[in-house]
Amino acid sequence: MLELGGQTPPQTDLIKDVSEADFMAEVVEASQQVPVIVDFWAPWCGPCKTLGPALEAAVTKAKGAVRMAKVNVDENQAIAGQLRVQSIPTVYAFWQGQPVDGFQGAVPPSEIDAFVARVIAAAGGEAGGDDGLAEAVTAAEEMLEQGAAADAAQTFAAILQEDPQSAAAYGGLVRAHIALGELDQAEAILNGAPVEISKTPELEAAHAQLDLARQVADAGPVNELRAKVEADPGDHQARFDLAKALYAGGETEAAVDELLELFRRDREWNEEAAKTQLFTIFDALKPNDPIVLGGRRKLSSMIFA
Repeated sequence: MLELGGQTPPQTDLIKDVSEADFMAEVVEASQQVPVIVDFWAPWCGPCKTLGPALEAAVTKAKGAVRMAKVNVDENQAIAGQLRVQSIPTVYAFWQGQPVDGFQGAVPPSEIDAFVARVIAAAGGEAGGDDGLAEAVTAAEEMLEQGAAADAAQTFAAILQEDPQSAAAYGGLVRAHIALGELDQAEAILNGAPVEISKTPELEAAHAQLDLARQVADAGPVNELRAKVEADPGDHQARFDLAKALYAGGETEAAVDELLELFRRDREWNEEAAKTQLFTIFDALKPNDPIVLGGRRKLSSMIFA
């Protein structure tokens, strides 16, 4: 068994040590059915000790949508030479017998996840079908949650190349550009979405998030607005602006509470602006978010009281 970083790497159907003797079967032929990521490494390579386990974790997380072959270049110099591996670590992705993507050197975990997701997406139309693309979407969503918006955007775009009707990928791509502060680009993507998916929950949520993101630039200072509301609880505009400022600062639940209070005081104010803003926030969040569930329940109790 080969050693990597002093530990024995896991040997599963998804992750295997591969030599010159079985490279054709385990990589070239196997990649006819599912993409295979090949990690060229050596025991003396410091960066390999970090990259290898990170790749293994990403491949394992993909649950069969991609496999991994580990090639020790010291013991398999012919393969390394044939594929022109000049430094390690070097990583190639094979699909249908050919290298389709790759990189050299150690990279951050978010880039590893993005690489694996792109490989899955590239093969998604044929290897794993919807399941493969779903895994890629999940990986991209995780990148976005972890703050790797640029990697997420790249991955969502790769998914859309394989499935232009993917509402999940369209919505994710819009949210990634919002996170990057590229609001005009996000709006252009929304406007360019196929009409067949333009009313899906994913794109409706993206629309709501874009509307809220544009409001952030106009949000005032929370402390000043809170002082105005405390000095005059009947100042509806100040309360509405406070709700926007709270949302901009990440205090979503507090923003919802202020809007509910405004609706309670005067539901007709400014053409039902409080209710409209509440619905925009609800649409931007996940349907099962506790803030959404609690806010809708309180709003309904006021409407039907």
